[in-house]
Amino acid sequence: MNPRSLLFRNSKPSGPRRHRAYAIGDVHGCLDLLNRLLAAIEAEIDERPKRKTSIVFLGDLIDRGPASAEVLERLSHYAPHGGSVHFIMGNHEEVMLRVLSGDSSLIPSWLKFGGAETLRSYGLDPREIRRMKRDDAISHIRQAIPVRHAEFVRHFADSISFGGYLFVHAGIRPGVDLSDQAQSDLRWIREPFLEDSTNHGFVVVHGHTITNSVEVASNRIGIDTGAFCTGTLTALAIEGPRKWLIQTSDRETERVSLAD
Repeated sequence: MNPRSLLFRNSKPSGPRRHRAYAIGDVHGCLDLLNRLLAAIEAEIDERPKRKTSIVFLGDLIDRGPASAEVLERLSHYAPHGGSVHFIMGNHEEVMLRVLSGDSSLIPSWLKFGGAETLRSYGLDPREIRRMKRDDAISHIRQAIPVRHAEFVRHFADSISFGGYLFVHAGIRPGVDLSDQAQSDLRWIREPFLEDSTNHGFVVVHGHTITNSVEVASNRIGIDTGAFCTGTLTALAIEGPRKWLIQTSDRETERVSLAD
């Protein structure tokens, strides 16, 4: 696994000089929340431009929410003025790609954990997919999901370094060097990562595990606020030693500073 780096690593929790990043938590098919969040980020970039600005999606763009197809279509063409865009692979994207590659054994669990909503967004009836023979189900799913959407997702990164931060979907295996991390851990891990207090040499910014509010620990920041079930989608902004949140909900968009 070769992590993609936006600039360089630093042992201190600070972003690279003159470079701002926005890390966006699990979207899970919530197009309306995504559009509001991106509008707020773009307005902030226009108001306070930096020499370099990166928008990083932490994975799980799809499943659970009602508009996975629309989210992928939106983001596959997303090119905001004044910023570059980067995507990290989540476990839900991994499962969809494995199904599209022919792993029919995953269909029942995928449908149970969010794939049903994704298939509905592509015009399929998941009840019919459940009743089909596995090979027929794969064929129908392949016909419904555009190849360009699958290719877009297939090129997502596993991790991105940003100064003293590491962006991943789920987390890392404590005590294992970044270059030796298993892809499955980066996309799926919860314990032992979540309760570990090890100084990794960087602060891990992750999604994957839903919390009622953003979790800030000495070695990690969790920003999956459960958009599909709570109605709140979160972005963490990092600029030098400063950090702040932009959160959108059905009611409002809010900017909240975090302690350095």
